[in-house]
Amino acid sequence: MSPELLWLVAMTVAVLAGILSGIPVMLVIAGVPTAVALLASQAGHFDLGYFGAVPQRVFGTMQNPLLIAVPLFVLVGVLLDRSKQAERMLTNINRLFGGTPTGLAFSVIVVSALIAASTGIIGATIVMLGTISLPTLLRAGIDKRTSSGLICACGTLGQIIPPSIVLILLGDQVSNAYIEAQQAVGNFAPEPVTVGDLFAGAMLPGLMLVALYALYVAWRLRATKPPQAVEPPPGPDMSLADTLAGILPTLALIISVLGSILMGLATPTEAAGVGVAGAMLVAAAQISARLRWIALATATLALALLAASHYGLVGVEFTAGLLVATPGTLVAVGLLGLLGAGLLAAAIALVRARILIPAITETLTVSGMIFGIIIAASILSLVFRAFGGDEMVADVMHNLPGGAWGMLAITMLVVFLLGFILEFVEIIFIVIPIIGPVLLQADIDPVWFAILIAMNLQTSFLTPPFGFALFYFRSVAPRSLTTGDIYRAIVPFVVIQLLAIAILAMFPALATWLPGVLF
Repeated sequence: MSPELLWLVAMTVAVLAGILSGIPVMLVIAGVPTAVALLASQAGHFDLGYFGAVPQRVFGTMQNPLLIAVPLFVLVGVLLDRSKQAERMLTNINRLFGGTPTGLAFSVIVVSALIAASTGIIGATIVMLGTISLPTLLRAGIDKRTSSGLICACGTLGQIIPPSIVLILLGDQVSNAYIEAQQAVGNFAPEPVTVGDLFAGAMLPGLMLVALYALYVAWRLRATKPPQAVEPPPGPDMSLADTLAGILPTLALIISVLGSILMGLATPTEAAGVGVAGAMLVAAAQISARLRWIALATATLALALLAASHYGLVGVEFTAGLLVATPGTLVAVGLLGLLGAGLLAAAIALVRARILIPAITETLTVSGMIFGIIIAASILSLVFRAFGGDEMVADVMHNLPGGAWGMLAITMLVVFLLGFILEFVEIIFIVIPIIGPVLLQADIDPVWFAILIAMNLQTSFLTPPFGFALFYFRSVAPRSLTTGDIYRAIVPFVVIQLLAIAILAMFPALATWLPGVLF
């Protein structure tokens, strides 16, 4: 065994031990490789000059315009959570589907899919579902394991249904890995893999997973009879118009964000900015009737301005960097001013309601954790490659039986097992840069590969001991539900997710058809 391989084995064991010890993951991923490299340099097996590339890597990461979408989408989710809009939508959809145990279970699936497409934050989703829907499901006669498993599994849909932070981070890493793989085989002008491709590719697999959950629930509850009349959550009687009013704003937000990406009108980063503006208006509309009218007027103005600019009726014109005062330019500037005034009014109202500042603070905390792990993972990848680990992985992968399918199967197994002990961010930024360039040299579609990985990563939120969905649900579950009950409850849903991965593996068109049609 070569000295480099021994150092790699020591580094891997030390990283896993550090993670399991409870030390912050960012410190482990950055500190352990650095310490191992220092020790190896003393033995003459590592050149510390490699660390000269760290500042460039950090600068390149923070300069990546695609990653700007991450904090923006986080802010969208936090705003909808803190303004209680997501909770209101959950309550209203429960009322629409209520009446039977199966109907209530379907309401949890539907509202989870909608929240996934608007926020994607599993913690807020599961806490809401556990607080509002769990008591109703139990009163309807649905057993505690089915109720618990359904809430935990549905709360993770935001990791596969776009716009998803998982897909944004995967898009960045898979694109880099694909370009490196194609250059290695002599293709120096490969077609780029964009986050828009991944968003489109994840639509059908995400809906397939929702359908599989619904089929399982229908089968599981086929003979369940409620012990008493199923009642909606406590609250005033609401008309159909009131119910729809709690749902339509979120639907409009989803359509504006996803529609702008899938129709090619905006990049994911630009669409994330649209999402933040829309979330501010939706959140402000929950405060008072006056702000509701301001939000509606601002949203209508934005649509009118978009339509007018699309058909060439208005538009800001520049000549040699100077603004040209044409009638169309003056109208466009005036409409933009009104649009800005509406957003400013919403922002002021949210600050006074103590929603916006805490939401920004939480967004900074979450985003800081994500970017910290990204930078730490780049240090780990640098040391790994300096020891020749990428070449060792390439040799092992190429010698696996089964060719490309064998490599893909091993990769999926490694990702699934790492999901028991690592977060999705660490897996993406550690595994994909190492395995992706090797695997994508084979005849494997990068979009299909990315969606397979995304669905696999979704299971990491449900697998003990570190499944975050289980932690969030444990925090709101009644004491009558033991941790063992929760672990057993998620088993059928993990099996369903593995079944969905198998279906996608057998039918790649589920992930590649829609991007091909749209782009």
